[in-house]
Amino acid sequence: VQLVESGGGLVQAGGSLRLSCAASGSTFSINAMGWYRQAPGKQRELVARIFRDSGTTNYADSVKGRFTISRDKTKNSMYLQMNSLKPEDTAVYYCNAVDWIGRGSWGQGTQVTVSS
Repeated sequence: VQLVESGGGLVQAGGSLRLSCAASGSTFSINAMGWYRQAPGKQRELVARIFRDSGTTNYADSVKGRFTISRDKTKNSMYLQMNSLKPEDTAVYYCNAVDWIGRGSWGQGTQVTVSS
């Protein structure tokens, strides 16, 4: 599975951004997709995840109520709507897909910068 992210950028605190992730290749094998982020000097962390068939979602506590993950199975795409952005949301955001036997794929990442 190949993943390509888009939609990052620079935004002021309180603003919004929408990230997109387009999947190609063996998309039929995808069980779940998620967004991770990595800030400078910090470990990569899970932001949100969605299960492809059920649509069940999970969120990190730090983004609950502000971020919304969604998917469009017909387009093999996943989205992250980010509202009320904070400077601490600044990071490189990565798209991830996991298949039914646990193999993962990563996108190249997209930079999100929130200015105070």
